[in-house]
Amino acid sequence: MKSTAAASESGRRAPVPAPPAEEKETGLPMLHTWNGVYLAVFGCFLFWVSLLYLLSVSFL
Repeated sequence: MKSTAAASESGRRAPVPAPPAEEKETGLPMLHTWNGVYLAVFGCFLFWVSLLYLLSVSFL
């Protein structure tokens, strides 16, 4: 109990263990990591914004 009080007084926290592997996996067939999911969503966003821009410029 003494070590817990000393750790809380100094402002440091105990290290948090890494999440299990199943929490890092997405379960998607082509996008195995969350970073891949984020990049795919951002890529789709850029595609639609650029398509909207190109079509609005070409039909003005």
